[in-house]
Amino acid sequence: MTARLTGRRRVVIVGAGPGGLCLGIKLRAAGHDDFVILEQAAGVGGTWRHNTYPGAACDVPSHLYSFSFEPKVDWTRAYATQPEILEYFEHCATKYDLRRHLRLETAVRGARWDDERARWTVRTDGGDLEADVLVSAVGMFNEPSCPDIPGLDTFAGTRFHSARWDHEHDLTGERVAVVGTAASAVQLVPTIAERVARLYLFQRSPQWVSPKADAAYDEEQLEQFRADPSLVERSRAQIFERIDGSITFSNQEMLRLAEAAGLENLSVVEDPELRRKLTPTSPFGCHRPLISNDYYRVFNLPHVELVTDPIARVDPDAIVTDDGRARAVDTIITATGFATTRYLSVIDVVGRDGVRLDDAWRDGAYAYLGITTPGFPNLFMLYGPNTNNGSILYMLECQADYVVRLLDRLDVEHLESLEVSPDVVERYNAALQHDLDGIAVWQAGCHGYYRGAGGRIVTQWPHSMSEYRARTLAPDPDAFLTVPRKEVERG
Repeated sequence: MTARLTGRRRVVIVGAGPGGLCLGIKLRAAGHDDFVILEQAAGVGGTWRHNTYPGAACDVPSHLYSFSFEPKVDWTRAYATQPEILEYFEHCATKYDLRRHLRLETAVRGARWDDERARWTVRTDGGDLEADVLVSAVGMFNEPSCPDIPGLDTFAGTRFHSARWDHEHDLTGERVAVVGTAASAVQLVPTIAERVARLYLFQRSPQWVSPKADAAYDEEQLEQFRADPSLVERSRAQIFERIDGSITFSNQEMLRLAEAAGLENLSVVEDPELRRKLTPTSPFGCHRPLISNDYYRVFNLPHVELVTDPIARVDPDAIVTDDGRARAVDTIITATGFATTRYLSVIDVVGRDGVRLDDAWRDGAYAYLGITTPGFPNLFMLYGPNTNNGSILYMLECQADYVVRLLDRLDVEHLESLEVSPDVVERYNAALQHDLDGIAVWQAGCHGYYRGAGGRIVTQWPHSMSEYRARTLAPDPDAFLTVPRKEVERG
């Protein structure tokens, strides 16, 4: 049951996923203890709590997928799976004494800035809470995206989104349809294929699926890692260097090798017509790159069918494609991703002069360094617009450090509020979009989760992780408009 919230906090953080946990740990390390982390779920972990579908795993190698201040030396395999990742974040929440700052099962419904009092009022289903500073850690993968298919709501069988997996429902012996072929589908399809009677995979466009160097660590290796953590540190550094040098998608030789590896991975499909349908027509990197050693093998199974004809409608007992064919199914799984371009605007946030964030971002989300946006004083974001690339945990650490420095600035300079200058954001985003336009594979006509309503890429960071760290470390006091604190504290 939701605890009743009242009163005031220095900082309110929305979300107890990796971003909210990272900031909480950084705040405590810097001596800031007056904060609360609001989380709508019953526990921490964010996307790693919600995405429990069979086969859920990270696509960043394990040794890089941990906070730099809390390395995990005993990941059981090269790419960690969801249960182990969730356990890691639970461990972090406990070790760094964040449990007393958590308010679980507390959904945030909205937030409004009061310019006169220089405070945020945060509206939750457990009451209102005031804050001097509001930080969003809702991330990209928060709101499942459901396809707009005629008749989908009339389906009489079982239906659920991959991000809200129904573990009470047994797929054994069923006729199952999976709609979508992106990251979650590539992971879950191989894990359910053997136990269903019939599997239809509905593909809109073929994806590049690269091989995955995903060996399990044996006990001897784990003992070596535990005895000598520097081995993991070296592994982490090597992974970082490899990813940091490739995430800009500008190295033509790397792109060529990636496509060759993808085609080699695809070669296990025995039917040449199936291989043709599964062969990507867009360049590597146009869509989110995917990795799997098992996905393509599924299509050699006699009870698995790849469907490339568009879906016309859903009947109570079947999916009907444009060619008029009806495929009877018992369960529909929509593996159609998330509303990745909305960020904090999934919540009703109202800034200075009554401007709603959703209206300010009508043509697409934007923010300075992905962290702060004009018209919304003392509001900061983790995993905000244009910060997705590489290892998100590394990017989150950069952002959390930056937010802590802004909090320190509020104290040192005796400020009531600070707000990024509109001119600074305009120049920053003009340069950012110019750099994004220069990445050819992101301009190749794919319509994925990268672009907002106005057509701009609003999710991706076009440079290296090292470059992002450098920019968030660079002094930028003139980027902000500030309001001095009044001598008498308002009540």
